[in-house]
Amino acid sequence: MSKINDMTRESWILGAFPEWGTWLNEEIDSEVVQPGTFAMWWIGCVGVWFKTENNTNIAIDLWFGNGKRTKKVKEMAEFHQMRNMTGGRMTQPNLRAAPITYDPFAVTDVDAVLSTHYHNDHIDPFFAAAVMQNVKHDVPFIGPLESVKKWLSYGVPEERCQVVKPGDVVKIKDVEIVVLDSFDRTCLVTADEDIRGVLPDDMDDKAVNFLIKTPAGNVYHSGDSHYSVRYAKHGKDHDIDIAFGSYGENPPGNQDKMTSVDILRMAEALKCEVVIPLHYDVWTNFKADPNEIRMLYDYKKDALDYKFHPYIWDVGGKYVWPTDKDKKVYHYRRGFEDAFEDEPNVPFPSIL
Repeated sequence: MSKINDMTRESWILGAFPEWGTWLNEEIDSEVVQPGTFAMWWIGCVGVWFKTENNTNIAIDLWFGNGKRTKKVKEMAEFHQMRNMTGGRMTQPNLRAAPITYDPFAVTDVDAVLSTHYHNDHIDPFFAAAVMQNVKHDVPFIGPLESVKKWLSYGVPEERCQVVKPGDVVKIKDVEIVVLDSFDRTCLVTADEDIRGVLPDDMDDKAVNFLIKTPAGNVYHSGDSHYSVRYAKHGKDHDIDIAFGSYGENPPGNQDKMTSVDILRMAEALKCEVVIPLHYDVWTNFKADPNEIRMLYDYKKDALDYKFHPYIWDVGGKYVWPTDKDKKVYHYRRGFEDAFEDEPNVPFPSIL
């Protein structure tokens, strides 16, 4: 019997997606974090997985969905945040550009699920379902009010959800999570009604930033925050080793992501040692080249006496602090470490 008779669209999807299968799940599960370090993996968009030396696992803003999938819908929803922000009506061409590197339904253990805000690419029903089904202990779901509302709408029990606002501190095993102000102005224009002339006052309900304090160092996760001079306040109040910033190439008429200038200003204000741009990977219409940040950094670093440097990551990649602190660019493992352990199976050596 020919195989093609048994092949269907469904078998193709199950056989090909997620593109990395459980490779990254297995890597995270098997990672033994050395004392005095912590490990992070970029899951895509601004989703990051943290693992400490005491086997504490924290997942922030993991998302396993997609963007546009058809051209048949010609306009954005009436009160879509991008329509509110720009006054434009046409459906934006935000297709997912980066692969899904982690299988949410193969999750085995996590100690807390965090969401910086409730936009769909920062909170995920599939991961919530998988955590509820697979993880034996009562994992807390932690985020601002609107994120908690979304988790509740998925069916996450209320007793598993924890609403946080700036000023709160949450302890998860050996990790301390400090909740800080968000500067995500796109969240402020996310509304289901006409808000022209109405002063917003609910940022703390919609979005927060997180400072993840581990025994080996601290990471500032800015969610989808825009640039704000108040980053200098956070940098003055907290010791920050690594800072994440949402970076992208904003289309004309839109200001949704930080630019290369903003990323450097944020890092300088936060007084971090390493700044890592995120989010530029995922949307086709906001796709940006992070090497622009490196070029601008090299142009300005001596004049402004920068005390930090940028690090350019890749989705699915691992970063260990402080082991990798002096690295500037990530590259996937190249393999073939065992080349010539056995004699090659070739007719004669010179063919190589």
